[in-house]
Amino acid sequence: MTRATVNRICADLPGAEVSDPWGGGHDCWKIGGKIFALIGAMNEAVAVKTDGIETAEMLIEAGPARRAAYFHRSWVEIPMDCPEDELRHRILVSYDNIRKSLPRKVQASLKPRPS
Repeated sequence: MTRATVNRICADLPGAEVSDPWGGGHDCWKIGGKIFALIGAMNEAVAVKTDGIETAEMLIEAGPARRAAYFHRSWVEIPMDCPEDELRHRILVSYDNIRKSLPRKVQASLKPRPS
């Protein structure tokens, strides 16, 4: 999987916007102003939010993820060499977690997420 593939997955999500808030080549994907996926400038991985610390720890212990530096413990970093279906799933779960945390008015303004 490449940065371009991750960016395409994220770009297809309703309300998703990309920026590079810190400069230097980060791809920071947000919905409603909140990050749901971040590709760092230096490493080939994407940081995503899980539904909680326990899920993050399980993913780290099972091997498909590692601790996401600078993020809360409910976030993990998925390497780009992870199978595409797993990476896509983790991005979609992160998007859904952040989307459901947005104010209801903002949620209502967004189109449904494609399955």
